[in-house]
Amino acid sequence: RAEEDFARVLKVEVPEAFKTAYQALVEGGWPGISMDPEYGGQGLPLVVSISVDEMLQSANLAWSLCVMLTHSAIHAIELHGSDEVKSRSLESMVSGRWNGTMNLTEPQAGSDLSLIRTMAVPKNAAENIYELTGQKIFITWGDHDMTDNIVHLVLARLPDAPQGVKGISLFIVPKYVVDAEGNPGAANGVGTVSVEHKLGIHGSPTCVLNFAKAEGQLIGEPNKGLSHMFSMMNRARLAVGLEGVSIAERAYQQALVFAQERTQGRVPGKEGTVAIIEHPDVRRMLLTMKAEIEAMRAAGYVAAGHVDQAENLEDPEARAYHQSRVDLLIPIIKGWLTETGQALTSLGVQIHGGMGYVEETGAAQYLRDARILTIYEGTTGIQAGDLVGRKIISDSGKALGEFFVDIQATVIELESAGDNLAPIGASLATSLKQAQGASQWLAENAANDVSNAGAVSYHMLMMLGTLMGGWQMARAALAADRKLSVDLVDSDYLSAKILTAKFYAEQILPRISAHATTISAGSATMMAFTQEQFGNE
Repeated sequence: RAEEDFARVLKVEVPEAFKTAYQALVEGGWPGISMDPEYGGQGLPLVVSISVDEMLQSANLAWSLCVMLTHSAIHAIELHGSDEVKSRSLESMVSGRWNGTMNLTEPQAGSDLSLIRTMAVPKNAAENIYELTGQKIFITWGDHDMTDNIVHLVLARLPDAPQGVKGISLFIVPKYVVDAEGNPGAANGVGTVSVEHKLGIHGSPTCVLNFAKAEGQLIGEPNKGLSHMFSMMNRARLAVGLEGVSIAERAYQQALVFAQERTQGRVPGKEGTVAIIEHPDVRRMLLTMKAEIEAMRAAGYVAAGHVDQAENLEDPEARAYHQSRVDLLIPIIKGWLTETGQALTSLGVQIHGGMGYVEETGAAQYLRDARILTIYEGTTGIQAGDLVGRKIISDSGKALGEFFVDIQATVIELESAGDNLAPIGASLATSLKQAQGASQWLAENAANDVSNAGAVSYHMLMMLGTLMGGWQMARAALAADRKLSVDLVDSDYLSAKILTAKFYAEQILPRISAHATTISAGSATMMAFTQEQFGNE
């Protein structure tokens, strides 16, 4: 059946504007900012490249996904590919002449990758060549005409593979077969059988791909494909988290301009009709967007800094410390940033009022685009389960305890910073204690009821994300306060930074109390419902 489907493949073309923008990106050398110089990259830290990525994503999230996924594929090949695979693919991928994709799930599998059926049969053992047959769904930028070749990283099973996730291997399957010199040649057995009609990220081709005896090479060890794929997942999930920042920032910029220009209503103390930014409730929404975006960005960039240090420091103990912080933060960054980005794009529509609900202003596009972020690269529920199960309970809360210690150090610093920052310090201190109490409840009750961890995991993720944001805003306020006494040129910016941190402390950090209270309720009530009781009355 796979071979029959392959005969009905589609040709996928993207808008000319996408091609023009992508060519400019390639000509400027932007795809390889943080990539290995051995393959044509610039070798700069990840924290530098993600700042560029944020701007690209804000400009057009759908277009930027092609670049983001290529970076993830490059990282997987660097870690697990043979020298031959690297020499044939990485230089072209780093330059942007080729792009990369991730092929994980299938129609019957969803998030449960143990159910995948795509098979890889040896064709030429001496050259590590296999033939892959099967179908993959939800492949972002799975086919297009924007690059010379597309490198698919595909999860599949070998004929003698054990059942479940322990029997999955990773393969590199190009759209066009690559010769010994690294040049794309004949079409491989990879075909697009449909392109999804999506709620958002229009212009980004999300494909169903059919593999009909497509030639591929094994990456890494047999039956270790899932672990190999997850070795690049930290970067991919960090990148998706930052998409939440990017799309929220774009929504904020447009909402701010609209609020400054749109005149409607009156406010006490001002004559005549005023710009809606003068209304307190509009200011509440704008400042919520501004404060949370700044907190999200800081959290994401700090996480990227830990990735850089975990991968590059020479001291093994220092690297291990930063890796443990990366492991803790990644599910928070992916989950909290995308959930919050989704909420903020909705606020952007609200600020526009009825004009935001119609398509002419473009505000609705950001909300539609943001909706996928909490779903792909692991849903929020998956991130929350990973955080609680693998990152907190599995190490008896050691990494989380170190996280709390670092926040406490900032609380102590705020206590001696003067009255200007006292409200921020008091709010952060209270929130930290609440988070510690909720975490202690989890430690004491996770084993008492097998449902407790899953029931509270979402609230743990959102609580720790909100706390992480408050911590970074407090650090920013401390830095701004120190600089304000000597820097008169940037005084407006520095004063705004402190005010934004105060707003976050007053308006956002109190959410931690609600999350902590919910966590202590555990799973009893939600698990008491029978399936029949979910029905309509």
